[in-house]
Amino acid sequence: MFRNGEARLALLGAAVGLVLCGAAPATADDTVTVFAAASLKNALDEINTACEPEVGEKATISYAASSALAKQIEQGAPADVFMSADLDWMKYLADRNLIDKDTETKLLGNSIVLVAPADSTASVDIAPNFDLAKLLGDGKLAMANVDSVPAGKYGKASLESLGVWTSVEGQVAQAENVRAALALVASGEAPLGIVYKTDAAAENKVKIIGTFPEDSHPPIVYPIARTADSKDTDTPAFLKCVQSDKAKPLFEKQGFTVLAQ
Repeated sequence: MFRNGEARLALLGAAVGLVLCGAAPATADDTVTVFAAASLKNALDEINTACEPEVGEKATISYAASSALAKQIEQGAPADVFMSADLDWMKYLADRNLIDKDTETKLLGNSIVLVAPADSTASVDIAPNFDLAKLLGDGKLAMANVDSVPAGKYGKASLESLGVWTSVEGQVAQAENVRAALALVASGEAPLGIVYKTDAAAENKVKIIGTFPEDSHPPIVYPIARTADSKDTDTPAFLKCVQSDKAKPLFEKQGFTVLAQ
């Protein structure tokens, strides 16, 4: 399966990442423009439609890794709202005065899971020192970039906490974002992957074979905020609707925990 090694996996992961990043390029000043973590796509697409009557328009949403989106905002990309998959990248922008700090809210929670192709017979009990290397065999472990992308950072932290990172780090296939990592497993390119529970729920070609203990990684928190340079007058209405009772069941349907009241 891996005759072409890391190159084949990297190309597929990058291709999926480009598709996600280019899902909705933000160019218009007369539309609410949202930069959102890739793992939010299914839920936020539904919420965007549901909120259209209250906001007065559908938002333009670009999905990608939180790290990539934060860097784009830093470089002047025209975003009105930033929805990150961790607190670090929101802080990164806040420290540079690129976020309206008064609007920042801890919106959602999530968990990370180990997934395999839907027809896999693999099973595992995720616990300290579990034999992930044996489970992988000669295969690759699909993960989002472990140095910058939140899902990858959470996954690496958990594997380190459980004492198994060093046994598998040489087999990790790093993807541009969590949805690209998910695609590697869904396509059969990788026998295992670490993604958010919500991503696994959105893809019927994979199944969850284990959930990582919450105390093995930092809390998974998705914050939302208006950007400091936001120009669109409908942005406050979008922020209000995303945090409303209308949005809550749509987030929960995808497996998120709603933190904001």
